[in-house]
Amino acid sequence: MTPMSAASAPARARRRHDDAPDTAADFERLAAMPAGPDREALAEKLVEAWLPMAHRLARRYRNRGENLEDLEQVAALGLVKAVDRYDPHRGGAFEPYAIPTIVGELKRHFRDCSWDLHVPRRVQELRNKVRATIQEIATTEGADRSPTVAQVAQTAGLSEEDVLTGMEAIDSFRSLSLDAELARADDGYSLADTLGRPETRYETVIAREAVKPCLHRLPEREQHILYLRFFRDMTQTRIAEELGISQMHVSRLITRSCRAIRNQVEADPRNEQAPVAA
Repeated sequence: MTPMSAASAPARARRRHDDAPDTAADFERLAAMPAGPDREALAEKLVEAWLPMAHRLARRYRNRGENLEDLEQVAALGLVKAVDRYDPHRGGAFEPYAIPTIVGELKRHFRDCSWDLHVPRRVQELRNKVRATIQEIATTEGADRSPTVAQVAQTAGLSEEDVLTGMEAIDSFRSLSLDAELARADDGYSLADTLGRPETRYETVIAREAVKPCLHRLPEREQHILYLRFFRDMTQTRIAEELGISQMHVSRLITRSCRAIRNQVEADPRNEQAPVAA
């Protein structure tokens, strides 16, 4: 390497990473210090010095749906681990040691904490690989349209089934609340308003239609008693007083009439879907 190229290499490195301070001497001191307040203070100083680099790495992931401040905290945690584990006596510089540690912490955060629903790790990895492959194809080929499943599978070395799984997971990173307002809706309607609900009254209508002909077959007195009991909501005692019979007799007539109606409804094959309460 010529003297000019040797001198320009560090300059290029500094231009690329202006947030990489010269802390080699401090790391040497840290490695030689015993555990205690002084060592903790020096480690904290080193973390502060390298924090801009950790934040730069966190900004790489800012367009993935996570709050940037949260990502910066995760990156700072990775930096603390890197400072604590770094051993300058192994010969490597701190920056190439710290970057994989911080990036690994960020990726672990996305894998374990950022999905609204639990997704198997294999599916998460497929999502990441498919997403990266789609971006690669778009960059290298400059395609005006999205690549086909076959193109992605061939480029990524995956089966088309795995590509489809990964593509489905790309849109499943975040869930949407049912209370979210509909797009372009001026009336305040939410997603929940578009969902259908079971209509229990349909069964009531079917049951009533099935019972009607059976009611007409009852003697007039039994029809009147059922009307007073179930439509006028009168007690058996009041019905007995109105008809001049005993309350026990009223109870037997109601039970007998309901049983007769049930038997007729259940015996009719047209009424298999019409349950009738006794």
